[in-house]
Parts: sequence; structure tokens; C-alpha cells
Amino acid sequence: MRGRRGKGILLAGLLAIALAGAAWVAAHPADLGRLRDVVDGLAAWRAERPATLWLALWALYVAATALSVPVAVWLTLAAGALFGFVGGLALVLTAAPLGATLSFLAARWIARDKVRGWLGPRAARIEEALARDGAFALFSLRLVPIVPFWLLNLAMGLTPLPVWTFLWVSILGMAPGSAVYVGAGTQLPRLTSLSGLLSLPVLLAFAALAVLPWVARWILRRIEARRALRGIARPRSYDRNLIVIGGGAAGLVAAYVAAAGKARVTLIERDRMGGECLNTGCVPSKALIRAARVAHEVRQAGRFGIGAGAPTVDFAAVFATVRDRIATIAPHDSVERYQGLGVEVLRGDARLADPWTVEVTGPAGAVTRLTTRSIVLATGAEPAVPDIPGLHDLPFLTSETLWDAMAARDGAPGRLAILGGGAVGVELAQAFARLGVRVTLIEAADRLLPRSDPDLSEAARLALEADGVDLRLGSGARACGSGPAGQWIELADGARVECDELVVAIGRRPRLGGLGLEALGLLDRGRLVLDQGLATRLPHILAAGDVAGPVQLTHAAGHQGTVAALNGLFGFLWRVRGDRPFLPQVVFADPELARVGLTETEAAARGIAVDVTRVDLADNDRAICEGLSTPPGYVKILTARGKGRILGAAIVAPGAGEMVGEMALAIRKGMGMADVLSTIHPYPTMGEGLRMAAGRWRSGRVPPCVQAALDKLHRFRRKEPR
Repeated sequence: MRGRRGKGILLAGLLAIALAGAAWVAAHPADLGRLRDVVDGLAAWRAERPATLWLALWALYVAATALSVPVAVWLTLAAGALFGFVGGLALVLTAAPLGATLSFLAARWIARDKVRGWLGPRAARIEEALARDGAFALFSLRLVPIVPFWLLNLAMGLTPLPVWTFLWVSILGMAPGSAVYVGAGTQLPRLTSLSGLLSLPVLLAFAALAVLPWVARWILRRIEARRALRGIARPRSYDRNLIVIGGGAAGLVAAYVAAAGKARVTLIERDRMGGECLNTGCVPSKALIRAARVAHEVRQAGRFGIGAGAPTVDFAAVFATVRDRIATIAPHDSVERYQGLGVEVLRGDARLADPWTVEVTGPAGAVTRLTTRSIVLATGAEPAVPDIPGLHDLPFLTSETLWDAMAARDGAPGRLAILGGGAVGVELAQAFARLGVRVTLIEAADRLLPRSDPDLSEAARLALEADGVDLRLGSGARACGSGPAGQWIELADGARVECDELVVAIGRRPRLGGLGLEALGLLDRGRLVLDQGLATRLPHILAAGDVAGPVQLTHAAGHQGTVAALNGLFGFLWRVRGDRPFLPQVVFADPELARVGLTETEAAARGIAVDVTRVDLADNDRAICEGLSTPPGYVKILTARGKGRILGAAIVAPGAGEMVGEMALAIRKGMGMADVLSTIHPYPTMGEGLRMAAGRWRSGRVPPCVQAALDKLHRFRRKEPR
């Protein structure tokens, strides 16, 4: 409280002084005649004690600038008139930046934390942009005063721009304008008007100077790119505008965008079109989850007065259904469809022979060389396999190989162990458990979904335990082996887990091998290094999707595919940023677990103050009608402290993946709880939980004095005695 009170007192004092100064200036309007009188009145002082006068004017300049009193122009003219060009310019270029820095620091101390809370996830993007371009932007705005200097001082104080950077850039940016006004001050007796000081030619010169750093940086980037390509012969012409390597979500979108833009584009895929999502990820897992949910609902049918009993699970038929779902969706990603869209599709392994040449080794071994203006790497990711003693001696499964392995079985495995408690592990554990398999899930962290909201982790734990999954948390595997009873995993705490099948699902790593990237110097310690536009150090070679990261989700890959294609085709004109902080994430368990924006943990780590509004959905009418056997979940929304602006949301509910889109839109558009509350939601739906949360937020912010006043008002209108 002392800190808040101190900030409040300082803010009130500064505002009072600034308003008083502004009022004095308004009551004593300055003009050239009055300024000449003041300068003439100081002539004797200047003759007797010039150093004292210089310091007095310097201190006045610092104070006026720090308090945002609008007298800088007149003080600058006075400095030139009293001390000449050199002495006046020295005074201005030491006093003005120092006063501006004091204003900058006051704004930072008083309001920066609060403003960061209001901005929420946007704060990280703004700070990242300022870290990259803050000095350039400040210099440009100092030269071309689109924003008043006093407002610029305060605004920059709310950013993470280093104080020293603000100071020296301010000196450079203020120098040209200060020189003009100090020079005018030296001619004060003959000066008749200020209107000609910043004439159109002078303003255009300043504008050109403001643009110069940006042009210089662009030139340096071009020089750096050319230096990276030194010694490599560039083709005189190109076969293609764009080559996309990889036919997964990112590659398909990139090829589609390029073809829609009438570019000549070639898509190279060595395996199956659709990539991991269609063949071994999103589609088969959701089909399996649906089958598992049906089995679960059959078990629960008695709760609705319907006799069913334990379901009979035909394991082979379940996986035949999964394959049927893949086959139904496959035409959406097929070679024929993309050829119809104007995309050339080649089968084979691709390798970059040089920055503009791609060699394609076809199924028969024939090699085709293609040249291209730009390349998009969309090779996806592959399951990461930990270095656990004995693991590689076992016939373990991964999220890619388990589908064919399970489809080849006559029946379900009796015991299944899963290494990894992330989204894939959670989804597979619940699905197999509901199909009658004894599942043990092993996670080295002390909770499931360790990178997600802790409440979502707890909801996942409750859901899996309700379905009979044996959870081993906080103790990872340290050894694996096999014996007469099947395979076994020894945990760090000494316990042993036995199983018939072992699935490794600890995550995925970018697929970079065999592409020739090492020879081109595009890898740093085995990883791609990309800029904000998804480009490598060679700007015409870009990456998108799981190979680019950092989030390996299909909808993220689709977005990155669009960005990479646009930058590959039009990057010579402008570049699109590839980051999106408002990315919703869903774990398709039952109930579904969805989140978007900040979590409480992330907000605390970034120093962003938030309010948390949580509504349990046990009383939701739709949940009651559905007779949900598991707890129906909750809605949790994070808002800026004391404000309604939505910064993040976590939802646990059937259909949470459908509900989270509303929260993603609200965060992206800067909407608040009042917007959600005023939006009519259909009844009865689980989505009403969002409006319920907004209503709870609103009710908690009606002051008691307002409630008391309303009570008195309505009593009076009823003419009811108190």
C-alpha cells in the first residue's frame, strides 16, 4: 500500500505542477516581443554572471520538460539569443533530453505495471517490437513531431526501452530541430515570425532524415543476405516461383495460397499427403476418441433408464472405422485436388542442392533438379524418443506407428503403458481405457499437461482417474526391458510397470534430416533459426508448421503456411509477421480442456496483475439435462486487474474446443467481460457458462454504496417505510 500511495501522491503532485504551469502559460501568452523584453532584461545578468544565468536557464529547461510545461520553443529561442549558437545548443541538448528522461522515468515508475496489465498478451508483442525497433521509432518521432514531445516522453516510459537508449536517441533526434530554433534565437532582434522556421522544405528534410535509419537497416539486411550467398551462383531464371517441401497442414496451405496467387508452385511430398494430422494425428485420434466415448456412453446408459450393460468392443472393427474416417477426409488433401487447384505435386525426397535448387529423388530413383525463387520447408516433426536404457531394444510404439500396429491386432492389448502426460498421452490414455484396456500413464512432472494451466492439469487427472487410468506422476522412466510377463518400465522411484504394449508420447522434434540444410548453414546446433517472418538467414528460404514451431498444432501450421507463402512470394515488397499470441489450444479428452491467452502462471511470471473469475458448470442447465457422468467442468477467465479486458481463458467442458473460439476472438479484438455479458448466448448450451462468468464478474464490481442507494430508491418508489 505504501508503494501505491507513494505513486498516487507523486502523480497528483506532478499533475498539479504541470496544470499550474500550463495555466500560467495560458494566462501569459508568449510572443516574440515579450521574449525580446525578457532577453533584454537579462542582458546585465548575462554580462556579470553568464555561468549562473546559463545554469539557471538550464535548470528551468529541465524542469519545464520534465513537467511537460509547453514552453520549450521559447526557452530554446532564449538560449540562442542569450548564449549564441554553440552555448545555446549545448544548453538545449543537455537540458531537454535530461528533462525528457525524468518524465520518462516518472511515467515508468507510476504506470508501467498497470499498463502492462491492461495490455495483457499484447504487452509481450509490443515489448518485442520495441526491443527490435524502439530506438528507430523514437528517433523518427523526435525528428518528425507527429506526437507531441511531452506525450512521447510519457508513452516511451510505459515501454521496456532502456533508459540509456532513450537518452542518447533523444539527443540525436532533438539535435536538428534544436539547431534550427537555437539558430533562430541568435537572430531574435530581426526575427519577425516563427512560421518560416519549419517550412515545408525543412520538414521534408527532417522526414528524409527520419527515414534514413530504416533505409540503412534495410540496406544492411540486403548486404547481409548477399554476404550469406557470396560465392554461390544465382540462376539467371527460375523454373518455379515457390517450392514447398512437405504435404502436411503447413505445406498444403502454403501451396494453396501460392496457387491462388497465380504463382507457379511445386509441392514435394515423400510419403502420404495430409501429413501427420490426417494420417497419424488429429484425424485418427479423434475418430478413436469418438469410438471410446460411445463405449463409455453405453456403460452409462442405465443412468438414463436404458438397459445396455457392458459394451462388447470389437477392437479390429474400431480401428477399421478409424481408417475409414481417414479415407473419407483424405480427398481434401489429395494429389488430385491440389493438381486441380494448379499445384504441381511431385513424389519423392527433396534436398536443397544450393539456395535456389531443389533435387527431388523419385520413387524409382530418378533425380529431378528444379530452380525456384523461394522455398518453404514444411517437413513437419517426428516423435521424440528419450535416451532410456533398454528402450531401443523394445518394439515400442509412437503416435505415428501405433495406428498400423493396433489395426493389425486381433484384439486389444491387455495392458498399455504410455510415456508422456502431454496432450497426446492424455487423449490416448482415456480412449484406450474406455475401450477396456488397462492403461498406465507415466509422466516425470508432478502433473499432467505440465505446460498448461494448473487447473486444466487437475481436471485431466480427475477425468483419467474416473476412467480407471493408473497415473504415475512425478517419477519418470529410468530403464526399460522385457521378460516372460511382457515389457516393463522401471521408474525413478523404484516402482515397476508391466505392459503388453508401450507407447512413447513425450513430444515431437522438427524433421530436418536429409534436406541439405547443414551445408547451407541454416542450422544452429541442430535447429532452424527463423525471424518474425519465418525466414531463415537466407530470406527466400522459409519454414512453417511443426518444423518451425514453437507450437506444434495444425491450426498454427495452417497460419504459418499462409505467412511463409506470402513472404516467399512478396517478401521483396513487404513481410508478414508469423507470430500469433492468441492461439487456442485444446486437449480432446472428455470433458475437453481448452485454453487461450494468458494463464495465471504466465501472468505472475510476467508481472501482470489479473483478476480471476471462475464459474463451475455443475449448475449449467444443459449440463444437468445431459446428465453428465463426469464433473461438467468450469469456465475461468483472466481479466486485467480492476478492468474487464479479457487476457486469457481456460475451459473444462464438453465442447470446450467450440467455446474457446469466442474467447480467442475477444482477446484478439481487445474485448471485455461487458461485451461477453451483453452478447446473447443460445439456451440451453454449455456456452452460456461464458456469459455466467461475465455476469459474476459484473456483480462483484457493483460498489456497496451503489447497492445501498438502489435499495433506498426502490423502497421509496414502493413507498415502503424503512
